[in-house]
Amino acid sequence: MSYFFSTTLTNISFEDAIDKTKTALKNEGFGVLTEINIKNTLKNKLDVDINPYTILGACSPKHAHQAISSEPNIGVFLPCNVIVRALDSNHISVSAVDPIASMGTVENKNLATVAQEVESKLKKVINALKQ
Repeated sequence: MSYFFSTTLTNISFEDAIDKTKTALKNEGFGVLTEINIKNTLKNKLDVDINPYTILGACSPKHAHQAISSEPNIGVFLPCNVIVRALDSNHISVSAVDPIASMGTVENKNLATVAQEVESKLKKVINALKQ
């Protein structure tokens, strides 16, 4: 079982790919709680250079509430991470965590239902980016 799903965007800048991803997330009811610029962090902390790489911490408040109500410690898996990373100058990969894979070890039927709903929404986000 894969732990993520993704798509590759072409002919788009890295910044535009992030904006497009945020818009697709918003259209599915997600907000972005965190935005971590891994490229800058690694440069500042380790003086290493990598291609642009940003982690977006996406959250659907409705689903987060349902998950926490069903399983109080589920916050260790929240928010749902979506990464935007440059493969080269003309290809940007956008990947989203598969919440079924990440939360699958928790044996809670209510949580499984929430994970399925969130998975469906995140797949719609990735599919919207393909258009």
